[in-house]
Formats: sequence, C-alpha cells, structure tokens
Amino acid sequence: MQLINIGFNNMVNGDGIVSVVSTDAAPIKRMIQTARDEGKAVDATCGRRTRTVLVMDSGHLVLSALTTETIAARCQNNWGEDKKHG
Repeated sequence: MQLINIGFNNMVNGDGIVSVVSTDAAPIKRMIQTARDEGKAVDATCGRRTRTVLVMDSGHLVLSALTTETIAARCQNNWGEDKKHG
C-alpha cells in the first residue's frame, strides 16, 4: 500500500486511485454533486477551492485543493519508489 499526500496532511491509498482529473469540465462537476448527494464524496480541501478529483476504485471521489499535476507527480514518485524497492 502506497499512501499519497493529497494536501494538508491528508493521504489516500495510491493503489485505489482509478483516475486523477481536473474540475474544469461540467461532467466532472456533475459527478462531484452526485457523489455528494450519495455520500460518496470525501472533501480534503480544508475549505479551499477544489482543483482535483481523485476517482477511487471504491466509487468514492476524493476532492483535493492541489493541482492535478502535483498529485500526478506524487503518484509517479511513489510508484517509482515501489518498483525500486519491491
């Protein structure tokens, strides 16, 4: 299990991430609203603007204030370290 820091000392299991997407598109905004209505949205923004949505294999959406590029780089760094040591 690789924990990925998604900002403000919040971590997610990197193995459970299906996709990392920006919130710019209207379909993503609808997905966020639907997840909130269903209780499947985890808000890890600490009151900041949501910039990135992590779609998890459990069907949950994790909202982060970090940029998509930052989270993607952290995922790549952790997966690269996992391959080196595993």
